[in-house]
Amino acid sequence: MKNALRIAIVLGLLALVALAWQQGWLKLLSLEVLKAQLASLNAQISDHPLRSAAVFFGVYVAVTALSLPGAAILTLAAGALFGLLTGTLLVSFASTLGATLAFLSARFVLREAIEKRFANQFKALNAGVEKDGARYLFALRLVPAFPFFLINLAMGLTRLKTLTFMWVSQLGMLVGTIVFVNAGTQLAQVDSLKGLLSPALIGSLVLLAALPFVLKQITQYLAHRKLYARWPRPKKFDRNLIVIGAGAGGLVSSYIAAVVKARVTLIERNRMGGDCLNYGCVPSKALIRSAKFAHDARHGARLGFADAEPTFDFAAVMERVKRVIATIAPHDSIERYEGLGVECLTGYARLLSPYEVEINGQRLSAPNIVIACGASPFIPPVPGLAECKPLTSETLWDLRELPRALLVLGGGPIGCELAQAFVRLGSSVTMVELGERILPREDLDVAELITQTLKHEGVNVLTSTKITHFSDGRAHYLHDGAEQTLAFDQVLCAIGRRPNTKGYGLEELGVALNENGTIKTDEYLRASLPNLFAVGDIAGPYQFTHAAAHQAWYAAVHALFGRFKQFKVDYSALPWATFTSPEVARVGLSEADALAQGVKVEVVRYGIDDLDRAICDEAAEGFIKVLLAENSDKILGVTIVCDHAAELIPEFVSAIKHGIGLNKILGTIHLYPSWAEANKYVAGQWKQAHKPERLLKWAERYHTWARG
Repeated sequence: MKNALRIAIVLGLLALVALAWQQGWLKLLSLEVLKAQLASLNAQISDHPLRSAAVFFGVYVAVTALSLPGAAILTLAAGALFGLLTGTLLVSFASTLGATLAFLSARFVLREAIEKRFANQFKALNAGVEKDGARYLFALRLVPAFPFFLINLAMGLTRLKTLTFMWVSQLGMLVGTIVFVNAGTQLAQVDSLKGLLSPALIGSLVLLAALPFVLKQITQYLAHRKLYARWPRPKKFDRNLIVIGAGAGGLVSSYIAAVVKARVTLIERNRMGGDCLNYGCVPSKALIRSAKFAHDARHGARLGFADAEPTFDFAAVMERVKRVIATIAPHDSIERYEGLGVECLTGYARLLSPYEVEINGQRLSAPNIVIACGASPFIPPVPGLAECKPLTSETLWDLRELPRALLVLGGGPIGCELAQAFVRLGSSVTMVELGERILPREDLDVAELITQTLKHEGVNVLTSTKITHFSDGRAHYLHDGAEQTLAFDQVLCAIGRRPNTKGYGLEELGVALNENGTIKTDEYLRASLPNLFAVGDIAGPYQFTHAAAHQAWYAAVHALFGRFKQFKVDYSALPWATFTSPEVARVGLSEADALAQGVKVEVVRYGIDDLDRAICDEAAEGFIKVLLAENSDKILGVTIVCDHAAELIPEFVSAIKHGIGLNKILGTIHLYPSWAEANKYVAGQWKQAHKPERLLKWAERYHTWARG
């Protein structure tokens, strides 16, 4: 119905324009005709002033609404026929009404289709319009060099409010309206429209249009001076950039600075490589690999071997974890980064001002500073927990005896990964989650599959469970309204991580924080003191190594070259994974996200139990779920649950980033037999559901005819 109405509007507008052209009405809107008919028109107005004004108003509205040439002539006519005051009032309101009709027509007919086609571009455009749309429109309206009908149509494609468009247009066009109406009062002396817009007048209007932007810059300058009034800016800096923290965010920031030949200092108080190398990603994946081997040995019959209970020394497993860390450590070492041109200092950094950092008694200065201090495990304030000396992702790796009974607090990615790893190594594992289900950021079907897998492998999964206190080696908890207890010999806290924002000067500088403790940043990763940038776990919103590295590029570029060009951080194609078995990987929207945001999607699903390579590997479990825009193959989000999910997701990350639809993925050659074929097969599922039935019936008739 809506599409039919759009077509009717377009056809109606084209018919009106064609009629005006055919009848020669457009020829009447010329300076020569106006001069020739001036006496006759004045006589009619003298006899019927109100009716004449109404007719003029209607004609003006129609001309501007249809974007016909002649508005300038009509504006002159208003002055010649009605005088400066009345003419200005008529033109001001008629031009605004006509422009608004053109604006609304473009919005109704074109915006939806164009937004679908260029969603990413329009998202950024609308964000800018929401912030500065009125100022931009006012500037465009003031300068006659910009065709007004193009402004009407272009603004109609944005999310600018109609009321805002109306009052800004009326105000912005007023100066030009007065100029033309006033010229119309002296119509006999006007030879051409060009004479009305002298270079001096256009220059004046341009300066007037620029006034709001100049005022904005002055306001920002004064606010900046007030913000930094406590700390005099050094006349000279000894470095271009200082980076605090040598995790992924800090390493990438300093690396980029060194590549572009900036003088950069990287400060780390503990170990180079940060949490990921020393306590997080690397050691946990090493442990998961060892645990997988133990699990496979117990289930050797699936591959034609006898099931076998593996014998191993847990201390040796943990020493292997240490060896893996040591093998990777040179990639993030001081020696490597100094070889790249980064000055690396070890010690506790303290911010003395937005420009100065103290370390080991030495004062360093730089115009910009990147803060990449990471986060630390959160230990909840449950009575008796501290006395249990709980393990965290930082202290876990010092274990040398396998816990007989391990209690895991938290059902997020870290909790799920480590619970599965330890149960496979032989621990009795109970995982307690306060929420209704584990993996709350994933869709329900994903959480249910991983829950069933963990339970099948022996993990006791307790959801909607609150631990009230610890005592005598037992945890007391509420589950299904009843208080119960369980025994353990080790407890692992995997509830989350808190940003490291204390102890190095942020409080003294007054740097603003979010409610969750992260540093409050803008779209360019600038803190409330704009020469401070925050990346990684301390900035959020994602606590992933690759997210920190992604942010680091923006922070380094803005810190070093922000005066020339700035880029808003783009998280639209940021993937993440949970390394359980099967793995969970996701990018873009989930079904829950789409529902919460009111986005209508088509869901395409492919079961991994159909994949040849998965069957060969005895791992035919899981699925790929793709969310598409309605009536399109445009990918809005993908969730993969299967072995190697983290290796399969990048194809979809690239597709979302570069606007590649399922049609092109289906047309891409994938190796056989490979896990990556699953990406092609989910595209095939979509194509099968959208095959052209009517065309296929005609093809069937053709083949029948071809057989004679």
